[in-house]
Amino acid sequence: MIDTAGAAVVVEDLRKAYGDLNAVDGVSLSVAEGEFFGILGPNGAGKTTTLEIIEGLREPDSGSVTLLGESPWPRKVSLLPRIGVQLQASSFFEKLTAREQLETFASLYGVGAARAREMLELVGLADKADTREDKLSGGQRQRLSIACALVHDPDVVFLDEPTAALDPQARRNLWDVLRAIQERGKTIVYTTHYLDEAEILCDRVAIMDRGRILAMDRPAALVRGLDAPTRVILERGLLSISDAEALPGADVVTEDEASLTISTRKPAEVLSALAERGSLAGLQVRTATLEDVFLELTGREYRA
Repeated sequence: MIDTAGAAVVVEDLRKAYGDLNAVDGVSLSVAEGEFFGILGPNGAGKTTTLEIIEGLREPDSGSVTLLGESPWPRKVSLLPRIGVQLQASSFFEKLTAREQLETFASLYGVGAARAREMLELVGLADKADTREDKLSGGQRQRLSIACALVHDPDVVFLDEPTAALDPQARRNLWDVLRAIQERGKTIVYTTHYLDEAEILCDRVAIMDRGRILAMDRPAALVRGLDAPTRVILERGLLSISDAEALPGADVVTEDEASLTISTRKPAEVLSALAERGSLAGLQVRTATLEDVFLELTGREYRA
């Protein structure tokens, strides 16, 4: 049952096919106002098609979408000022600086130049205001693209893989921008392949594969539902396999060239026993993550 109370986005039994391919196959979801909602899935899962239908960029074969109380298809001119869209591939006006890009986008919505300057501050590009877009780094261009999607102060922001191809530092900087957007009361719907990112940023996530939603909940709830064992990892040589298997609480013990791993559902017992033996040097404890949930639901085979 989809909760529609206070929802910015409501999707019910959405379907879209291309020939024999069911790109979106009965998707239903809702996104609350002010929520940070992630759509996750492997390549070809139907994430981008779902997002484009919600945005009003693509017509569904069947099902319904309500965006801020209205149907986005056929295109509603009244909705356009209330949504911001950042696509996978960003296009900018040629030979314009970052400030000029934003001022141009702002003018399309009747927004003044002051708002463009505010957005440059928000995304950390104030010092690059007079730099041409083609001279910016990949991370800076991504932040400029998000600023263009926000310059008219929309209520709902759609971001399609905003941190793709960014280095770790640029990704972390962009996380701060996304948090700042949500703190302004905006609703964010985004797709990503970075499961650690989704686990940190999202209030809820939907995991998609082959056009269907396989699971939808808060990341922590999905991880708890997996009921996966805890892995206690030791430097190789501190403990033999037989001694590790004899520890109270140890379920499965494996060893590779660098480490020995104890899988357990009673980590407190294992850690207490290791402490008594003085075998805590270099110890690591790893619990299940959203990535484990994702792989459990979608499989581990590589998809191009």
